[in-house]
Amino acid sequence: MIRLFHKYLSLVISIQLLLWTISGIYFAFNKIELVRGEQYLIEQNPSKLNLKEVESSFSAKNVNFVRRLDEWIIKVETDSGFSYTDLQGQNLDELNAEEVKEVVRQSTNLIPLMAQRIDKPEIRAEFRGRNLPIFKVATSTTDNINVYVDAFTGEVTAIRSDSWRIWDFLWGAHIIDYSERENINNFLIKILSILALISSLSGIVLFFKTFKFKK
Repeated sequence: MIRLFHKYLSLVISIQLLLWTISGIYFAFNKIELVRGEQYLIEQNPSKLNLKEVESSFSAKNVNFVRRLDEWIIKVETDSGFSYTDLQGQNLDELNAEEVKEVVRQSTNLIPLMAQRIDKPEIRAEFRGRNLPIFKVATSTTDNINVYVDAFTGEVTAIRSDSWRIWDFLWGAHIIDYSERENINNFLIKILSILALISSLSGIVLFFKTFKFKK
């Protein structure tokens, strides 16, 4: 009875066990820094910020000074969202497509081809988790690399290549979340983890039962 139970239980979970193994091997042999595309970034040496130039006053949860192309800007976070001003407190417009491509030229060693503005979230999007609006910049590479640039700050928020896309798919397979690829506490992974444990325990029981029978 235990042998039959173990046989069919193992058949049910064998595919997921294989996916766990394959994804684990891929994660172990690929540095996350390279998967994220950090090797394409150029180290920046921006000019120092002189706080005496700041003529703006504000009430906020967080305030950050960000270098956007050739100027310092202020990123202000309040309970209602984000606002962006220059050092004199004047509200800033979004970057345009040409300015975004210049950001890519200055911040990476990639050659930008086309910039597309994105203002709506998408399921399983490469840019998920980033503030919108954002620009997707296609580059002239064989690895199909997209650079994502914040429309207001000009910060490179993500670099996505085929290596990252493989990683992302395998991560979804690893945590059994193919929709959002973020929920590590979903129902399926809990059930299959328990079944894998039961399969392992039944295999151990079978080993000792067979061993005892041979003696």
